[in-house]
Amino acid sequence: MSIRLRGRRGLITASAVTALLSLAAVTPALAGTGTSAGTAHAAGVTAPQGDPRNVTQRVADFYGAYIDAVWDGEDPAAGAQLKALRGFYLSAAARKKVAAYEAKEHADGILFAQNVPVKWKVVYTGSGAGHTTSRVTLTWGDGAHAQVTRIDVLSDLRTRKITDLRPSD
Repeated sequence: MSIRLRGRRGLITASAVTALLSLAAVTPALAGTGTSAGTAHAAGVTAPQGDPRNVTQRVADFYGAYIDAVWDGEDPAAGAQLKALRGFYLSAAARKKVAAYEAKEHADGILFAQNVPVKWKVVYTGSGAGHTTSRVTLTWGDGAHAQVTRIDVLSDLRTRKITDLRPSD
């Protein structure tokens, strides 16, 4: 009887090893480790993660989705997406302030510009009186001559809504 048990264990072990080796052979192909330009760029990107309770993360989520929608402005769904993002992430007062800025400056009141940045980064800069401040850094173009602008974003800690946006000094 112990011989049969060892035989089963051996068969199960051999099957597991075969499955693992097959998975090891297939995984690079599924991960897209090819040498095309698009794939090579994607391979260097780290896996995004987040926490819906983290207010700074929510600002980053908003700016990432917002910039994607502005970038894809030719897409018929982009306009509705921008409106929905503003409605979800911004307080009513912030939406009103953004609209006033846009009417006066004829520029996007979230990006404080008429064009679209190619990169963005959001960092926590402080908290107090029930609010937190995040600094959004927008990069306009690539290379040594890329311009950078910064926006300070104030968010309510209770609602996690953006309550104010202003260009940083």
